[in-house]
Amino acid sequence: LLVGTLDVVLDSSARVAPYRILHQTQDAQVYWTVASGSSRKEITKHWEWLESNLLQTLSIFDSQEDITTFVKGKIHGIIAEENKNLQPQGDEDPGKFKEAELKMRKQFGMPEGEKLVNYYSCSYWKGRVPRQGWLYLTVNHLCFYSFLLGKEVSLVVQWVDVTRLEKNATLLFPESIRVDTRDKELFFSMFLNIGETFKLMEQLANLAMRQLLDSEGFLEDKALPRPIRPHRNTSALKRDLDARAKNECYRATFRLPKDERLDGHTSCTLWTPFNKLHNPGQMFISNNYICFASKEEDACHLIIPLREVTIVEKADSSSVLPSPLSISTKSKMTFLFANLKDRDFLVQRISDFLQKTPSRQQMGSLGERRASTADPAPGSFPGASQELPQGPISPSSPLCGHLSFSAQEVPTASQGLLKVFQRHLPMEDLGPKGAKERAKEEAWDIHFFEYGRGMCMYRTARTRQLVLKGIPESLRGELWLLFSGAWNEMVTHPGYYTELVEKSRGRYSLATEEIERDLHRSMPEHPAFQNELGIAALRRVLTAYAFRNPTIGYCQAMNIVTSVLLLYGSEEEAFWLLVALCERMLPDYYNTRVVGALVDQGIFEELTRDFLPRLSEKMQDLGVISSISLSWFLTLFLSVMPFESAVVIVDCFFYEGIKVILQVALAVLDANMEQLLNCSDEGEAMTVLGRYLDNVVNKQSISPPIPHLHALLTSGDDPPAEVDIFDLLKVSYEKFSNLRAEDIEQMRFKQRLKVIQSLEDTAKRSVVRAIPVDIGFSVEELEDLYVVFKAKHLASQYWGSSRTAANRRDPSLPSLEQYRIGATEFRELFASLTPWACGSHTPVLAGRMFRLLDQNKDLLINFKEFVTGMSAMYHGDLTDKLKALYKLHLPPALTPEEAESALEATSYFTEDSSSEASPLTSDLDLFLPWEAQALLQEEREGSGNEDVQEKKEEKGTSPPDYQHYLCMWAKEKEAQKETIKDLPKMNQEQFIELCKTLYNMFSEDSREQDLYHAIATVASLLLRIGEVGKKFSAPTGRKARGKAHTAEEAQPLTPEPQRDSTGTPQPPAAGDAQGRAGGDIHLGKATQESQAVVEGGGGEGRGSPCQLLSDDDEAKDDVSVSSYSVVSTGSLQCEDLTDDTVLVGGEARSPMASSRTGGTVDADWCISFEQILASILTESVLVNFFEKKVDIGLKIRDQKKVERQFSTASDQEQPGASG
Repeated sequence: LLVGTLDVVLDSSARVAPYRILHQTQDAQVYWTVASGSSRKEITKHWEWLESNLLQTLSIFDSQEDITTFVKGKIHGIIAEENKNLQPQGDEDPGKFKEAELKMRKQFGMPEGEKLVNYYSCSYWKGRVPRQGWLYLTVNHLCFYSFLLGKEVSLVVQWVDVTRLEKNATLLFPESIRVDTRDKELFFSMFLNIGETFKLMEQLANLAMRQLLDSEGFLEDKALPRPIRPHRNTSALKRDLDARAKNECYRATFRLPKDERLDGHTSCTLWTPFNKLHNPGQMFISNNYICFASKEEDACHLIIPLREVTIVEKADSSSVLPSPLSISTKSKMTFLFANLKDRDFLVQRISDFLQKTPSRQQMGSLGERRASTADPAPGSFPGASQELPQGPISPSSPLCGHLSFSAQEVPTASQGLLKVFQRHLPMEDLGPKGAKERAKEEAWDIHFFEYGRGMCMYRTARTRQLVLKGIPESLRGELWLLFSGAWNEMVTHPGYYTELVEKSRGRYSLATEEIERDLHRSMPEHPAFQNELGIAALRRVLTAYAFRNPTIGYCQAMNIVTSVLLLYGSEEEAFWLLVALCERMLPDYYNTRVVGALVDQGIFEELTRDFLPRLSEKMQDLGVISSISLSWFLTLFLSVMPFESAVVIVDCFFYEGIKVILQVALAVLDANMEQLLNCSDEGEAMTVLGRYLDNVVNKQSISPPIPHLHALLTSGDDPPAEVDIFDLLKVSYEKFSNLRAEDIEQMRFKQRLKVIQSLEDTAKRSVVRAIPVDIGFSVEELEDLYVVFKAKHLASQYWGSSRTAANRRDPSLPSLEQYRIGATEFRELFASLTPWACGSHTPVLAGRMFRLLDQNKDLLINFKEFVTGMSAMYHGDLTDKLKALYKLHLPPALTPEEAESALEATSYFTEDSSSEASPLTSDLDLFLPWEAQALLQEEREGSGNEDVQEKKEEKGTSPPDYQHYLCMWAKEKEAQKETIKDLPKMNQEQFIELCKTLYNMFSEDSREQDLYHAIATVASLLLRIGEVGKKFSAPTGRKARGKAHTAEEAQPLTPEPQRDSTGTPQPPAAGDAQGRAGGDIHLGKATQESQAVVEGGGGEGRGSPCQLLSDDDEAKDDVSVSSYSVVSTGSLQCEDLTDDTVLVGGEARSPMASSRTGGTVDADWCISFEQILASILTESVLVNFFEKKVDIGLKIRDQKKVERQFSTASDQEQPGASG
């Protein structure tokens, strides 16, 4: 009630706009707001529209009431039409939500691509003062806005920057939500529904973490179910997120495939024949399964695949059994549900799904090798137990027995390797162990008789008790497949594994190389992996999975787990168990950064604090938990415990999930508490735990003992007392069994934020360390640049239309290559960070810089290349900066098309000029002096698009070449100094483009006019120097230019230009649109010296370039002057030209001459970098401009404000936002 009252009184929307247009009639007491604006310009625009569209119409009305009615209707109609246009088509968000989304976009400057998920009224605690306002939760941002009593607060936090998100209650902040970033702590409270808000914030933060982890941005899932009538104030995205959360919970509870989608659920009762009760619970229906979960957690779980269903019928209702529904399966099992609210609708939905279920003919053939894949009958069919053979009835496909491997491959057995390599003695000969094993098998047979067998088995507390007592060797493979859900995926994908094996054969990748290296390290003590049969099977399974899931590929520890799976199942079964393990039961465990294992390690630390507080602090001091937990969790204790004991833990894991692993780990610490408290260092603690685990034995195992490698730890001392694995499990359940799956998922979310942000910080530090010291930026500046660079990459993921950077991100690449940006993102960053602001010419310069940095031509640059380009503009002396600018006007930075457009020429490169341009690709040492020479050599030698394409494909599919990186790092240590003589000469087109850039660069400087005059002087001087240089060009080079140039040179001279009485050159003819200049040029001594040199060097024919320089100040050649005119006008806008602008050397030419020379390029003309440098050094104003220090920190802060939409509060307080 309080929050609602505050909303009414203190609503942020009550802020009055500074400019408004009001409508009020003479006698009325009220006025209507027609338009409002934040600036005079905005309100004037509204008024002009009203004048032209509305005011003239008002004169036709007689009464003032009619006018008011018309104006109100018109304005409401305009607003509705505007909202309709702004709302994307197909969006079904109605009512107030639409208004809130438009308000959010306007308030925070968000683009159309940013979707609002929901908004809530709440208070933001700024110090000890609550600011009532609105919290907007978008797909990528958390935003808050409040305007209260003249104080404005505006916050924007990216979800990817959130490091902590929790709901807590303190005296200061009652029932609040805490949001932490790296540099802020934000508290929000006074929610009407804090539970719903926090749950949504969790989902959005989780999606952002997924994006950082594997670059999968959030996309609206069109396949998710939508309600028929959308709620008025709820977005489609909110409903989709809720549906997604329910889907994930549903799939995790029943271990269903990842593509399974929940259609709906309803309360009901299920008749359980084993205890003759009607169990209340929930029925869940999806496209391929009907599932049931009892209200009481362990009472009953049931999974009925629709592929097994034969009959669905409505039974007769009675007072005892209202609205019953009977479902029969192929295995003659019948399930009776009752108390269904909408039975008819339910039957219709199930019928619809049954019709869409794929033909079940394939499914029926899966039982060839074993007696039956369909579920056997429950206890109501007495003959069921006699029909079942005593042998293993693991649901398995016969396909794996018919894999067509090539001759050199050793074929695998179509059953578990344990059965092949273990001598089976009669149970009688095994003594008490054999009797115990037989008792276990009989207990499971009774269970199958009472509760059913196969996927449709009733799973109850009794099932768990049997699992805890140990699964018999003969049933282990079958029950692992059922409990993990792997059986469902195997049955629905017949032949999939065979295809993968065929496709992956002969394919090389980094994963296959690592697999080969680890094959002989996988349980080498077991006889099954001491020969080629087991090794070949392990190779095929691991390679097939790496081929199926290249994101994971192969991770150490997968080999150990897979080798155990192969002992109890065929290759295909082991493959699908591995899929279930990696993709569902241990999410993110086996990726390159083992994020999932680190997350569960964090949970383990948290549980240690809760359950074993005495030990927790000691373990933290010793740093033991991080050392032990990874090996324990990644291999499910298989690498640290004797095989016969660890496999019992795997039994429980497939039934209960990660909860069992955490419980056992806590029990191990608890059992060794006193010894661990007395340890003085990490090594001693590790020895204590290692010796304990080595002596965990399974006295019931019928397999011959396999020597455990870790047993070496016990040598030298008396080994500790043996611990029975079943006793350890019993203790773990007695002391720590109150762990619930929901609590673990909650803790996983909390830890995932910490782990991923910690990994991101580590990646940032490693990237910054990889930048050479001579780059010039401080560590702090590099870290700030990295944050901005990464933000731009992420923005391109969720706002970019092409998603180029996102699509090409490869998590297996080194940290430096993780985040890359394309040309569009680089242009935006360049514009905001460059010290060389060139106005409208900036994007052109940015494009050239990008082409220069993008050496591998994959249209993406990494952070190292980015800071190299930035450093070239910010650091170094005048020479270094000019070298950078010089290279931006040579190929590959300058494309032929740019030069053509600048000169409006029909042809550009002659044969000679293209041959001159070829060495330019090797002159990038300023920007990439550390690149391996071998790579550059490849690029120089590469010819044609095919080579480039091959290189692109190689980059995409082949593993990183670590030798290449080693070469690169070695090269970094070598001092590579590039001299200015190494730079190639610049031709006339390139020089013209350089002049254009310089003119644009000075347009925003305080000494604009001085700089214009200086560059005009320098450019004029350089043009003449280039003309002088033509005299020394080789005659052979000129002959090679062909007939067209010979003819051109033979044309008669242009008449001498007209001059006025003062001798000042007149502007060119009006018809010459290109003939204007942008600054005064004073001809000095250098010009006269140039003329003297030219006049002294006779001997050339009339048509030669040197002869074109006349005796009477005719050193200003037609071609160069005309081209120079293009420079000065093409770059300068009209307002940049001052009244005293004079064209130097711009002789008046006839229209014919103008048209001939306006777009023609002098192919012999060239200039060197030394000449440009020497000329610029003569102008102190230019030297000062390039040597002026610019602080990149200020530009980074401005860029962050743009990225985050950072608004400063009205009271000049800095509002919290992510850093």
